[in-house]
Amino acid sequence: MLPLIGALVLASLGASAALTLAARTLGRRLLLLDSPGAPGHAKVLRGVPNTGGIAIFWTVALPIALGLALARLVPDAALPDALRPHAPGLREQTPMALCVLLSMLLLHLTGLIDDRRPLGPLIKLGVMVLAAAAPAVLFDVRLLELLDARVGGPWLSIALTVAWIVLVTNAMNFMDNMDGLAAGVGLVASGLFLAAALVNGQWFVAMTLALLTGALGGFLVFNAPRRGGATIFMGDAGSLVVGYLLAILTVRTTYYQTGSGGWYALFMPLSVLAVPMYDLVTVSVIRIASGRSPLVGDQRHFSHRLRARGLSTGATLVIIAGLAGVTGIGGVLLGQVGPWQAALIGLQTVLALLVLALFEFAPGSRP
Repeated sequence: MLPLIGALVLASLGASAALTLAARTLGRRLLLLDSPGAPGHAKVLRGVPNTGGIAIFWTVALPIALGLALARLVPDAALPDALRPHAPGLREQTPMALCVLLSMLLLHLTGLIDDRRPLGPLIKLGVMVLAAAAPAVLFDVRLLELLDARVGGPWLSIALTVAWIVLVTNAMNFMDNMDGLAAGVGLVASGLFLAAALVNGQWFVAMTLALLTGALGGFLVFNAPRRGGATIFMGDAGSLVVGYLLAILTVRTTYYQTGSGGWYALFMPLSVLAVPMYDLVTVSVIRIASGRSPLVGDQRHFSHRLRARGLSTGATLVIIAGLAGVTGIGGVLLGQVGPWQAALIGLQTVLALLVLALFEFAPGSRP
């Protein structure tokens, strides 16, 4: 299966690059350019198409839909050798996968509308909750199901799952504030989650993450910082899908089984997504302290604060993506180490964020 995973990454990278180029051309011709945010959103507008989310969505969604259709319509004997043993499992998971696809589509369409005419934060939040709740309620795609017997039912695991998916989706949406940032951090996170899924032998999750990794890599070719700036943005139509996929796939990944030890592996997604979560928490606190809604955008994100210190866009991207890698690499190892090594990994993540916060907010540290 490893050659297939590698082939999926390369194929999706190529498809995403081609679709991004097409989406950029379409955006320029139809003047589908970066648009003002919701009322009160402090935003610097640029005449750049924000249609990149179309390329990201279809690079991931179309192969998944085709794979589900093939598993249903093609006899096992006609399938490639690498896929044949997994066809029964794929058929069994088809209803749940379709639910996730439809939830992705709902978020994508919401983002497309919002990229043209701002819907407001509460409408988007409601759509996120609906997309998160559907697989959790209908197909038991839940975190910490082991809690069900202790609290008298699945209500707590459903609530935690919905909260996690909404938080991660928002965190990646918040990261889409600078050239290459959401795609770069998303690429690091999806690559690390892909490694964890491969280690755990979860091939369906790994194949989807391979598609997402390639999709972000192909988009980043045109979105990365350069002289004159990025030539296309992903918009909410892309960032909402990326955040949702990262969240739902972490829920689908098994990190810990009762009686197997290593319960601390449950913290792996938090380690990988520690930097986006840091941005989400700090910018929300700054907005609330200023009397603003935490859901209304401004120029106070982590990336903006680094830029205010004189860093270039490219340097800011490298620092933030590098920090995501520093916290995430240790997280991937959590399920494979003993308690004391896990404690060191956790300490490393906490110290990295603490040093970062002290660098930013300690008295006398501001530019």
